[in-house]
Amino acid sequence: MARLGMQVALGTSALLQELEQIWTEIGESEKEKDHMLVELEKECMQVYRRKVDEARSARARLHQSLVSKEAEVASLMALLGEQHLQLEVEKATSLKGKLASVNPILENLQKKKEDRVKQFSDIWSQIEKLNVEITGFRDAVTIEEHDLSIRKLTEYQTKLRSLQKEKSDRLHNILEHVNEVHSLCGTLGVDFRKIVGEVHPSLHETCGEKSTNISDTTLEGLSQAILKLRTEKKIRVQRLQDASASLLELWNLMDSSEEERRPFEKVTIKFRSPENDVMCPGVLSLEIIKQTEAEVKRLKQLKVSRMKELVLRKRLELEEICRYAHIEPDSSTAPEKTCALLDSCLVDPSELLTNIETQIEEAKKQSMTRKEIIDRVNKWLFACEEENWLEDYNKDWNRYSAGRGGHLNLKRAEKARVIVSKIPAIVDNLMSKIFIWEDERNVPFLYDGVHLVSILEEYKINRQQKEEEKRRYREHKKLRNLLLTEKEAAYGSKSTLKPSNSFDRKTNMYLTNGYGNGFMTPIRRISAGGATPELLTPRSHSGRYNSYFKEARRLSAVAVSKEDAVSLFASVAGSGPGSPHT
Repeated sequence: MARLGMQVALGTSALLQELEQIWTEIGESEKEKDHMLVELEKECMQVYRRKVDEARSARARLHQSLVSKEAEVASLMALLGEQHLQLEVEKATSLKGKLASVNPILENLQKKKEDRVKQFSDIWSQIEKLNVEITGFRDAVTIEEHDLSIRKLTEYQTKLRSLQKEKSDRLHNILEHVNEVHSLCGTLGVDFRKIVGEVHPSLHETCGEKSTNISDTTLEGLSQAILKLRTEKKIRVQRLQDASASLLELWNLMDSSEEERRPFEKVTIKFRSPENDVMCPGVLSLEIIKQTEAEVKRLKQLKVSRMKELVLRKRLELEEICRYAHIEPDSSTAPEKTCALLDSCLVDPSELLTNIETQIEEAKKQSMTRKEIIDRVNKWLFACEEENWLEDYNKDWNRYSAGRGGHLNLKRAEKARVIVSKIPAIVDNLMSKIFIWEDERNVPFLYDGVHLVSILEEYKINRQQKEEEKRRYREHKKLRNLLLTEKEAAYGSKSTLKPSNSFDRKTNMYLTNGYGNGFMTPIRRISAGGATPELLTPRSHSGRYNSYFKEARRLSAVAVSKEDAVSLFASVAGSGPGSPHT
C-alpha cells in the first residue's frame, strides 16, 4: 500500500511539473496557477472521497451479505440440526474470507435441506397415501419445514413403519375376511363378486392399477357381510338338517330303494350329525335345499297313500316276532282295528306307526328275555314228538321185519327212547327256569296266552295218568293171555284170536278230539290284565287254545280211562266161543 502511494506521489509530482511548464509557456499568472491547483486538489479530494464511499459501500454490502449468509447458515443448521459447522466459519478474518468460507457451508446446507425436504416429502406422501387407504379419506397434511432434523425424520419414518404395519395387518384381515366370504359364498352357492363388490369394488378387481381398499369402512362392510352369510348359513343348515332328518325317516319308513336315495346321499351324510361343519361347495345352495324339500314333500304325499300298507307290514312284523316268542301281540293295533282307524282318519298314521314300532321293540326285548325258556320248550316239544313217534312205532307189528329202512327206524327208536327218558328232567328244569323268570319279573310266563306252568303241570298229571293206564293195559294183557291159556286147556284147541283193536280205537278217539295233546282237563289261561289264573271251559279243535299252542297238539300222550280198560277186558274175555260170559 505504501509502495503504491509512493508511485502515485511520484506520478502526481511529474504531472504537476509538466502542468507548471505548460502554464509557464502559456503565461499563466501565479494567481491563476494557485487557483487552478486548488481546483485540481478539490477534484482529487472528490475522487478520493467517492472511492472511499464506494469502498465503504462495498464493505457494508460484504458485511451484510456475510451476516445474511451467516444467519441463513445458522437457520439451516437449526433447521437441519447441525452444530459443528459454526467453528469453521469463525476461523476466517476478512469479510471476503469469511464469505469464501461461508459459501461452501451454505451451499452444503442448502443441498442438505433440499435432500431432507425431498426425504420428508417422500415419507409424507407415503404417510398420506396410507392414511387415505386406512381412513378412506385424504387429510390436508403439510410438511413442517421449520424442523427438518434427523430426529424429526426418524419420527416420521417410525410413523410410516407403523402405518405400513397397520396396512399389512389390515391386508391380512381383509384377506381372511375375503377368504371366509369366498368360502361361505361357495357353500351357499352365492355370487362372490356381487357380495364383495357391494362392500368395495377393489376387493374383486384383478388389475393392479388400483390397490385393495383397507379402510375401516371396508372391514366393517366385510364383517357385516360375513355375519349376514353366517346367519344365512345357519338358517340353511337348519332347513337342510330338518329336511335330511325327514328324508332319512321317510326312507326308512317306506323302505326306499338305493336308486331313490342315491341323489340325496351326500346331503344326508353331511347332515346326519349336527356337529359336522358344512363347507362343501354348493351344498347349502337354495337349489339343493329346494330339491331336498321337494323330495320330502313328495315322499310325505306318497307316505299318506302307503301308510296303511306300512302299518300292516309293521303289524305283521310284530306278529311274526310274537309268534316266534310265543307271546300275544297287543290287540290295540290289530289289523282290523288299524284299518278302521286309518280309514276314519281319527288317528295320525305316523303316531300309529310309532306305536307299532314301540311294540316291536318291546316284543324284541321280551323275546330276548324269554329265549332261554322258549329254547327249552322247543326241546321239550321235540322230545314229545319223538315220544309220539316211538309210540306209533311200537304199535307197528311189522317193525322188526327186514323191510327197506327197518334198520334206520331201529336206530331212531333207540335215540327216541333215550330222549323220552329225559322228558321228566326236561320238564322239571323248564319249570325251575320259569319260576326263576317269574320271581325276577313278578309276572307269570305266558306261552301263546296260556300260563306255561299250568300246561306243564297238567302235562305231568296226564303223563302220570298215561303211565298208569299203560300199566293197567299191561296187566289186562297178561290177564287176557291167561284167559286164552285157560281156554286152550279147557277146549283143547288153540285160539286164533287177534289182538283187540279197541285200545287203538280209544286212542284214536283221544287224538282226534279237541285235545290232541292228550290233556283231559280244562286249560287254564291268564287274562292280559290279571295276575291269577282263570279256569276256562275246554275248547274245540278250532278254538283259540289250539291256534296259539299248536306244538302242544303234537303230543300224543294217550290217556285210557278205567271204563275203556274194563270194556277191553270184556271184549277179550267174551271173544271166544263157549265163553262163560256169553
